[in-house]
Amino acid sequence: MRSADIRRELPLLLKLALPLIVGELGWVAMSLVDTIMVGRLPHSAIAMSAGALAQVLFNTLVFGIGGILLALDTLISQAFGAKEMQQANRWLLHGLVMAVILSGVLMTLFAAGPTLLMYMPVDRAVLAQAVPAMWGLNYGTLPLLLYFTLRRYLQATHHGRPIAFALISANLVNIAGDWLMMFGHRWQILGHTIAIPAFGVEGSAWSTSFARLYLMAVLLFAVLWADQQGDYGLRTVSRRIEVQHLRKLFVLGAPAGASLLIEIAIFALVTSLVATMGALTLAGHEVALQCASTTFMVPLAISSATAVRVGHAVGRIRTGAATIAQAALAGWCGIGLGSAFMLVAAVVFLTIPATVARLFTPDQDVIRAAVPLLFVAAGFQFFDGVQITATGALRGAGNTTAPLYTQVLCYWAIGMPLGVLLAFRAHLGAAGLWWGLLIALTAAALMLLALWHRTTKSLAQTMRRAQQASSI
Repeated sequence: MRSADIRRELPLLLKLALPLIVGELGWVAMSLVDTIMVGRLPHSAIAMSAGALAQVLFNTLVFGIGGILLALDTLISQAFGAKEMQQANRWLLHGLVMAVILSGVLMTLFAAGPTLLMYMPVDRAVLAQAVPAMWGLNYGTLPLLLYFTLRRYLQATHHGRPIAFALISANLVNIAGDWLMMFGHRWQILGHTIAIPAFGVEGSAWSTSFARLYLMAVLLFAVLWADQQGDYGLRTVSRRIEVQHLRKLFVLGAPAGASLLIEIAIFALVTSLVATMGALTLAGHEVALQCASTTFMVPLAISSATAVRVGHAVGRIRTGAATIAQAALAGWCGIGLGSAFMLVAAVVFLTIPATVARLFTPDQDVIRAAVPLLFVAAGFQFFDGVQITATGALRGAGNTTAPLYTQVLCYWAIGMPLGVLLAFRAHLGAAGLWWGLLIALTAAALMLLALWHRTTKSLAQTMRRAQQASSI
């Protein structure tokens, strides 16, 4: 890679990534606001623990199964790069159908979730608040998956600003909902008393679901507006649903969704294990997890942008308008940008962990429980940035299976067993489980870097064979 090529690619990547970064930070801000406001409820350690338990179980399933829709990054981006707009529109249509199907599956699973929660070896006071919160989150499942689908179309067609606007404004909706439903209010209007009871953690869950309905509505309007401005032909696309399209979407997306499920599930399992250590430890874990999740949103957005940039390049290669080197450059620039940001995040966690934890709660015991975990989180920031952006580069090239196998090996065969040993045999507690995460993310980053390097080599070999065949 020449420096001139990097200087040319980075602005294009940043132009696409910056609205997505704002959007992802807006996304996680809803969870942060929920945690901060729940931290102001009476008995904050129990309330924060209940919110954490409900959120992590919901997110594990919805992002894992709903992650099948990540295949649209590859399919829509490559079609758009090859200027096959009608094909891109068809993929959007099939993505919306797939979102409805997946929502039905998820809502059925979530209906059984609260019952399963009651069998967990967790403080009954925590479960009493976590179960209603799970019910509240369940009703936001369909809007959330429709939002995922619409977002993939917008970012693949270079319309990132509506995504950022939607998520920023959705935070205002969520804040208003939290204030209205969590704490309870009483007003005197025209001589009549209007009272809204305090729903606590459950109210926060209902507010989140309503904010997700708002997100879906804004992006639907944005897609229709983009179609009108860009004349993409979305209004005239064939409405016929083809089984082979749904099958291709599922086959390509299932490994991507499984990969995401595996990554989120390990955090969910860690949260479940920490829950057995008491409400205070779980509250500290929730603070550290929210911090790590917030910084992760930046390379996650860069990963999405990288997948689009690589997908566009691969699509242009089909028309002879791009080279393998350009696809490889897009991937490496995304990996470098994501990992550089995470180095900065690591410095913040190392230098002012107590200050960061204090943003979530004034409870000194919770802060003391969070600080050691933030130190461990600082250790895996860089590697987390590398692995997620490398995954995005591979997805843009159409490789969704290699990250899946890598994460199964690194997270579940290496990181999780070591984390359990450190937590329960070496008596390191929650910090031991977090050390397992550090080991897993480090191994995954190194393996995915090697896989991306090998993928660029194989793309070049495939292109040379195609050129030789066409010259015969």
